[in-house]
Amino acid sequence: MQLQLLRNATLRLNYAGRTILVDPCLGAKGSLPTVAGIQANPTVDLPVTVEKLLEGIELTVISHLHPDHFDPAGISHLPKTMPILCHPAHLKEIEEHGFTAARTLTEEVAEGALTIAPTTGQHGTGEVLAKMGTVMGFILKAENEPTVYWAGDTVLTPEVIEIVHKTGPDVIVTHSGAATIANTLLLMDDAQTVELYRHAGEAIFIAVHMEAFDHCAVTRDRLRATANLAGIPSHRLLIPADGEQIEL
Repeated sequence: MQLQLLRNATLRLNYAGRTILVDPCLGAKGSLPTVAGIQANPTVDLPVTVEKLLEGIELTVISHLHPDHFDPAGISHLPKTMPILCHPAHLKEIEEHGFTAARTLTEEVAEGALTIAPTTGQHGTGEVLAKMGTVMGFILKAENEPTVYWAGDTVLTPEVIEIVHKTGPDVIVTHSGAATIANTLLLMDDAQTVELYRHAGEAIFIAVHMEAFDHCAVTRDRLRATANLAGIPSHRLLIPADGEQIEL
């Protein structure tokens, strides 16, 4: 397995012979409005050209339709015939953008030598949660590959912990940037990431969704400092830079 963080939640995965794109937010720096009133988003450019990013992609997974996960540039640049897996709540809108090979991910499905299954997430709490809408994560499995749990945009909940206990993933990809609206966490912060680690056995964590949108408060350095204080070794919690590739 090879994982490349492009920016925020946008990933390229080479897994079981397939090349998968996750949550294509492809716009230039400053192409989206501010969320926190600090600066336009994204706050950084992609580390590679869009053409290079899309090279060889065979399947795209879209967890939800917020613009930090699927923006106008992603809609424009992604080939309309691209196979897409998405939550049922988002299929109609994706099809309305002209995509002809989108399908819902409601149960485990086979994609060549791998299987992918949806997981639930909670994108906030209280009144904010109702406004954030539906999200999903996923589990990847294949022979001779690590089992991957991509948690997606979720705060830490008993359901997330139960997913980890039930599936026993080898790799957990967390969104750890503490995105916040109206003083409400929309996804994990450094403390919640460390708490999930305590439930995850020997899993390797890969933390993303940081330092790319202005409503994310947790930086890579802050997460590393919190992990160090908790005694988490750096080889168990990987915090990739934009463009960095991790091979497991």
